[in-house]
Amino acid sequence: MRTLFLSPRITATGKALAAAAVRRGMRTRTLHDWRVLEEFRDVPGGSLYAGPLFADAMAGELGLGLLEAPQAWLAALPRELTARQIELTTVAEARALRRPAFVKPPNDKSFPARVYPDGSGLPGPDAVDDDTQVLVSDIVTFTAEYRLFLLDGAVVTGSRYAVRGELDVAPLERDPCREQVLAFAARLDPAGLPSAIVVDLGSVDGGWAVVEANAAWASGHYACDEDAVLDVVLRAARPRGQVLARDAGFLRHSPSVVRR
Repeated sequence: MRTLFLSPRITATGKALAAAAVRRGMRTRTLHDWRVLEEFRDVPGGSLYAGPLFADAMAGELGLGLLEAPQAWLAALPRELTARQIELTTVAEARALRRPAFVKPPNDKSFPARVYPDGSGLPGPDAVDDDTQVLVSDIVTFTAEYRLFLLDGAVVTGSRYAVRGELDVAPLERDPCREQVLAFAARLDPAGLPSAIVVDLGSVDGGWAVVEANAAWASGHYACDEDAVLDVVLRAARPRGQVLARDAGFLRHSPSVVRR
């Protein structure tokens, strides 16, 4: 029997995934502490939905492999897919910026992702190591933004989540731009991403662009179909021995956790 593990932080997506898991006969277990009980270690059919920090602490003890996009994926895309200049650099180099830019960590939340007037506003070396990788992007305004859950390169469910920067949630199938969103998503090379991933797209200047990629095991579902989302999460966070060969290069490095 497969088991979906959840973090102590209760979210709408966590509850939706738990309900979907129960409907298909799975077990759900909420981890109430930053420790894994002996009975839960290396569960043969385990999976996990949690934020990056908690997932890093739990994945090793649960024996899970977590899939994520390469840190350089967004910066390596051609400009016709991003509609802006994006550079992967270190936070030390980004602190030297003397212009406004949108700066974010590629795959975690080690500091707030937002527009910084210049590099002086970024966290110092006492908070974030100098060699931490960051994405530095030109500033663009997305008219509308969409979240897509992909499995084997195909969109299995999607949702609009923002309009003009404000939360505005609706299922993709009810959005008038559905066909445009799907057509643009089909231009992405599936070989550059793990087989289970989340990609956010946005409309900008009359066209379309990739906003970012996110790990499915840590992404909110908005108005996406929870059963389809669960399918993606179960692939994106699964026992390491069951990770597909084509996904081996997309495994997140989870730090060793020292217990005292």
